[in-house]
Amino acid sequence: MIIVLGYITGAYFLLTSIYGNQTEKLQAENTQLKMENEQLESEKDYLQKKPGEIPGEDANGYLTWTEYEEVANYMVEKSDGNFKKSWALYLAKEAERYSIDPFLIFELLRVETGNTFNPELVGPETKYGHAYGMAQFMTNTAPWIADMAGLPYEKDLLYDPYYSMQLSLVYLDYLHNRYSNWDKALTAYHRGMTGLENYIEENGHANSWYAEEIQAEADSHQAFAAAP
Repeated sequence: MIIVLGYITGAYFLLTSIYGNQTEKLQAENTQLKMENEQLESEKDYLQKKPGEIPGEDANGYLTWTEYEEVANYMVEKSDGNFKKSWALYLAKEAERYSIDPFLIFELLRVETGNTFNPELVGPETKYGHAYGMAQFMTNTAPWIADMAGLPYEKDLLYDPYYSMQLSLVYLDYLHNRYSNWDKALTAYHRGMTGLENYIEENGHANSWYAEEIQAEADSHQAFAAAP
């Protein structure tokens, strides 16, 4: 009788353990599916939102191009010549398409490259791999951003400064569209979307040093932008 009870008890605990493991596995799978569905819905919402028209596009081309050139010259000067004028002209014009302050992207690229603006930069190794190029994209993130942007993807393209800037604009625009908040968008750019959630859970807010520094430095350039 005791032996039978022992078998029954053992079987009960075994079944309970199996059931518990299956329940935990199902919960983890449901959480993952929920996150994937949220991202898919967010991507769908973003793809339905086209970049705005360039302000002043119908204005005299000479005058608008002069403004781009002034911004470009300023960026070159502020980077000690590391940020090439052709890159700056491209950034100024493309940022306007997305209604994003070009200095926000400029400062993001500065922080990401440690003030070097090196388009061939390879970041330090992490558990997720390396980050590449001027915008420091990882190979587990860049492909779906390129797909969302309607761009081809090859790893070597991450070293192209124009491609890198375009991906950074699309990704940051997507994140801002998703969160409607620059602190969250920039922190998610730096830490990933799951990393953003963890950061908020730990700190109660999204204003990381990364988000604060980029926005503060971008704001510091507004005096130039407002100058006649």
